[in-house]
Amino acid sequence: MRILLVASAFNSLTQRVHAELRDRRHRVDVHLAGDDGALRTAVRDHAPELVIAPMLTTALPRDVWSAVTCLVVHPGPPGDRGPSALDWALHEGATRWGVTVLQADEVMDAGPVWASASCLLPPAAKSDLYRGEVSDAALDAVLRAVRRFASGTFTPRPQSGPDWRAADHTRPYLRQGLRRIDWERDTTDTVVRKLRAADSRPGVLDDLLGGEWYLHGGHPERTLRGRPGEPLATRAGALCRATADGAVWIPELRRRRPPGGPATVKLPAVTALGDSLPRLPELPAPLMPAADDPVWSDIRYAEDGPVGLLRFSFPGGAMSTAHCRRLLDAYRYALTRPTTVLVLGGGRDFFSNGIHLNVIEAADDPAAESWANINAVDDLAEAVLTTTDRLVVAALGGNAAAGGVMLALAADEVWCRRGVVLNPHYRLMGLHGSEYWTYSLPRKVGAEQARRLTERALPVSAAAALRTGLVDRVLPCGPQQFEAEAARLARLTAASPTVHGRIAAKKAAREADERIRPLADHRAAELAVMHAQFFDPRAPYHALRAAFVRKTPAPAAPA
Repeated sequence: MRILLVASAFNSLTQRVHAELRDRRHRVDVHLAGDDGALRTAVRDHAPELVIAPMLTTALPRDVWSAVTCLVVHPGPPGDRGPSALDWALHEGATRWGVTVLQADEVMDAGPVWASASCLLPPAAKSDLYRGEVSDAALDAVLRAVRRFASGTFTPRPQSGPDWRAADHTRPYLRQGLRRIDWERDTTDTVVRKLRAADSRPGVLDDLLGGEWYLHGGHPERTLRGRPGEPLATRAGALCRATADGAVWIPELRRRRPPGGPATVKLPAVTALGDSLPRLPELPAPLMPAADDPVWSDIRYAEDGPVGLLRFSFPGGAMSTAHCRRLLDAYRYALTRPTTVLVLGGGRDFFSNGIHLNVIEAADDPAAESWANINAVDDLAEAVLTTTDRLVVAALGGNAAAGGVMLALAADEVWCRRGVVLNPHYRLMGLHGSEYWTYSLPRKVGAEQARRLTERALPVSAAAALRTGLVDRVLPCGPQQFEAEAARLARLTAASPTVHGRIAAKKAAREADERIRPLADHRAAELAVMHAQFFDPRAPYHALRAAFVRKTPAPAAPA
């Protein structure tokens, strides 16, 4: 079937729907909404049998939805309407939610229903849930709606009339006045809930140290106390602030945009505050906390018999120079432990998206910071590639892109959850890429498939990644179960009678590959191209990066 995806952004859900529909041999094109005239032209040129809008912030024009069936994905259960559906659910503490695929009509979110699916909302941030449980429910509903449309026999159910049992529940945009934190009265749990409901957009607007900032992300702190609203400490770039009964860690801040000024950039809290941050204690978390210790940390290590578990979770999957160096230190520590299998990752959200474009954009010298960042990622990838005394598994519970995919490929095996979307390319950012991809990607999928993946620059579903050899195992579980399931499979791998033979074989293979072409040669060749792209102010990378981090229209990517 010819399907046109119309979306306000080619976001994670749009990418997943795109990849999954292609897997099912539909012909899929994408059009970014915003200009109704351009949309009419796209519909005329592509002549789709069906239009699907996985993520839409504006209404489709009447002449489009009256000419071709247009299905809109609404991140709420049947009967729920309004532009802040998931935000409201988390703001009010909902534990169960849903997704509805409805037909575009005169009234937003009020058209007849083609399919719906329910999902749980475990304690997590909005963006994490959107890429996890909500994405799973949305895909289930979209695929059923497509099958029903293709059958030609299904009649969608109207959201009104005697057969409709759900009450009309239209809610307005969730404005900052309702999101605002009352530091004197709000408990830690309330503050965390408000922060999670605003992650990663729009954030919670707040007054902090004489400025207006959007707060992004929140993790409870159960030990520290102080005057409500007072900054107490820092940890790994995050800021701890006192609440009415405890405290909360805030990983990222974004300065409020001044009237008429440029869009501002979300940054690690300590980096964003800069010199305005008073002298505060830096309180690092233990790398190996006790199993029942609720301490928040973005990197932690644990052991389960012969299995080491090195988990990390960085906001948005972006890995700054500091992130990479701290993770490399943790990895080196893990290598000193007596384990047979080391699992890298395993969390429920992003594995990694490579270098931290926001930190780079905000740096005094973006080219120099780009160079430091890519070398820090390369150091980490090299450590993984040269680990020959145990098996290393990259466990992807969430999406990965660019250098994050290539970091995963440095491991001996790549396991991912079935809902994961991979973008194994750099071209849309105008970069050649590094992380030893010229060695690891062809080794994994073959030279021709490596060329197609990097040049076509399309999202890849977990199923397609398994077929091409990009990943070795797909775990058919939900986001909340992935960590435990990956650990279980790692234990089975470590207990296998063949594991020591596999370790010996991989050591021999690495030594043979090194004789053919040293890893240092791959790195030098990759970085020679990257250096030119970083330090040439006319290189497309700089304009593409600025557009990406500031959410402005991007110039055309290099051919």
